[in-house]
Amino acid sequence: MKKKKVLILGGAGFIGLGIANFLGQNRDYEITIADIFSEGQKDSEFDKTISNYNINIIEGDFTDFSSFMKLNDSYDYVYMLASVVGVNRCIEEPHEVIRINTSLIQNSLKWISESNIGKVLFSSSSECYSSTTEDFNFLIPTSEDVPLSISDISHPRFTYAATKILGESAFLSYGKKIKFPVTIIRYQNIYGPRMGFKHVIPHLVERFYECTENPFKIYGAEQTRAFCYISDASHGTVLAMENSLSDQQIYHIGSSVEISIEELTKTVGKLMQFKGKYKIAPTYPGSVSRRCPDITKSINELRYRPKVHWKDGLKEAVSWYLNYFNSKLPIPSGGFKSPQDLLY
Repeated sequence: MKKKKVLILGGAGFIGLGIANFLGQNRDYEITIADIFSEGQKDSEFDKTISNYNINIIEGDFTDFSSFMKLNDSYDYVYMLASVVGVNRCIEEPHEVIRINTSLIQNSLKWISESNIGKVLFSSSSECYSSTTEDFNFLIPTSEDVPLSISDISHPRFTYAATKILGESAFLSYGKKIKFPVTIIRYQNIYGPRMGFKHVIPHLVERFYECTENPFKIYGAEQTRAFCYISDASHGTVLAMENSLSDQQIYHIGSSVEISIEELTKTVGKLMQFKGKYKIAPTYPGSVSRRCPDITKSINELRYRPKVHWKDGLKEAVSWYLNYFNSKLPIPSGGFKSPQDLLY
């Protein structure tokens, strides 16, 4: 049987490499990863995946359209995951978040419109309706059909969300006009080993590892999130791509198990044998109080069911970051910054 040709734009990133691993282990594909390869991405896990599954690598800055000329002009599946993310990056360099993500969207669509592409999946985020639940009191768990909104267009915190809203509209509109199938995935707090250093879990491990806080500050203790392990997210993404029911549809990929940041923090502390006290502290600017997806549509239409309990996945993530910090390797793009350090 002929192998399916798969392109993962942004495939060196956390979710991109997770999808590559899933495809390599479970299917018979010809996989290509295209990425700019930011600092720290060509690590041992990346090398192992590339070697194990004989994955093709194409390096380039895809904000420059000329980099797309390095790609083939025919793929069965294109996973468009390339973007920059992270609260730190949004607040410190919002103009770059806008420039990079917008360029990636525009260039990808131009290349797709000039190529022979079977189907495209665009990765979006729950950030797209950060104000919908916070300011307009829509139900939580949140379904895919809620209005998308952000509360303050001038706040740099929302630049990432603005580009993802643009991307959703652009890919769905191009798909209808040029007649190629598109699926939108809104990821919901995906976590696991190698997730980068700009998220709450690696921040917690870093802070406990440095052991300079007692009492240990819990930023946004009462806020809640629903965390989804990388293997479940990767499986769900492939299910969405390869189901014809998903054409021109939007799906949540995440977990419906909602926990507080206080519980998350204390669980990480226990795993790292923290014996001190805790202290409630203010949260990050623009951060929502609750976030939990309704995944009924994904369950019914994609047969998606997350399997990894958040505590089991957390053990794997904490262990990976402990090993990283023990290795004394530098933290790519810096590490933890408190809410006070990120005020703009």
